[in-house]
Amino acid sequence: MSTLVIVGSQWGDEGKGKVTDYLAQEADVVVRSQGGNNAGHTILFDGQKFALRSIPSGIFNPNIKNIMANGMVIDPKQALEELHGLEERGIKKYQLFISNRAHIVLPYHAALDGAFEQFKGDKKIGTTKRGIGPAYADKANRIGIRMGEFIEPEVFKEQLKITLEIKNMELRMLGLEEFDFDTVYAEYSEYAKELKPFVCDTALLLEEEIEKNSKILFEGAQGVMLCLDHGTYPYVTSSSPTGASVPLNSGVAPRYITDVLGICKAYTTRVGEGPFPTELDGDLASYIRERGHEYGTVTKRPRRVGYLDCVALNYARRISGINHLALMLFDVLSGLDTLKICYAYELDGKKIETIPATTYDYTRVKPLYIELPGWKEDITHVKSFDELPVAAKNYIRKIEELTKIKVSLFSVGPDRKQTILLEELFK
Repeated sequence: MSTLVIVGSQWGDEGKGKVTDYLAQEADVVVRSQGGNNAGHTILFDGQKFALRSIPSGIFNPNIKNIMANGMVIDPKQALEELHGLEERGIKKYQLFISNRAHIVLPYHAALDGAFEQFKGDKKIGTTKRGIGPAYADKANRIGIRMGEFIEPEVFKEQLKITLEIKNMELRMLGLEEFDFDTVYAEYSEYAKELKPFVCDTALLLEEEIEKNSKILFEGAQGVMLCLDHGTYPYVTSSSPTGASVPLNSGVAPRYITDVLGICKAYTTRVGEGPFPTELDGDLASYIRERGHEYGTVTKRPRRVGYLDCVALNYARRISGINHLALMLFDVLSGLDTLKICYAYELDGKKIETIPATTYDYTRVKPLYIELPGWKEDITHVKSFDELPVAAKNYIRKIEELTKIKVSLFSVGPDRKQTILLEELFK
């Protein structure tokens, strides 16, 4: 058995989809463990570009079992739109399994998500308004509807009646339009019929695959710094994207997780609100944003960009158990005279090397940098570490020194072929 967890080691959008797609060619099973359609993976191969929102990245290989695990919240309408879109583009043979314990996202969740964000005013989080937070809140409040109930017409009807009464009360309080039970039930019952063949006990399926010594790849959404417990709260997502959350979100024992690969960009980005110590503006920010095409897969919002933050990387390593690093969009930095890496912060005149717990403190830290020479060469065609310019090699070595993590993979372009593997990750 070999299990590999892929986690974003920054604020999300690190390129997890490409790495998952690349490594999935060796995997027997790909598991999406948490999150919903509020985040996307962009995958490019054979000249085609695919934007996945909730479907696991192994969907392109008919030999791979793709699991949407219990830790996800799944929008049935969107999931089917995504599947139909893939089928229209020729991806018709696939294996998909949806956990009967995963919660579903219903239209009132999105309405409440937008309303809550609006009421926060200048304290808004920057949510995608797709209902993910309210769906997770219903899960915690024990009024959510799970996939297993959703696909049983009478059970779904009974649960929807109860939940919709509560949700309509909330919508009235917020001055919003209520949802009609018959309309919602009629529409979503059709989605349930179409999804039913995919629904099963995916934790049991995973146990069977573990017993068969299968190679299992776990992927999530967002990044460690957006973890509900350990991220830059309240500017976080509604679940935990850490390696530590994978056993709970997938129904496997922690002892079965053997390796964790942290995905990071060669610089840092963030979408939405919240502290960002190494953030850049002006011409340099525009240069990186345009070269890296730093716009949200789902929202199309321009991403905030900054220098690489190794304080955040070390924090992610500690929280998530990262023992391998994948350096993405390395080619974006070509052409710069100098580069900076943040190795520590200064807070109230003291040097610190971790993330403060409160937003109040984190917004006041000052990044401390080391400066390295840049490189002018085009590296998009290199096939090995040895082919990199000396300055590019030194940049990677400095990251390894500061994080104590081996860079096991780096990427010099969006295509699968522009991925350079430095050591085997499936053992």
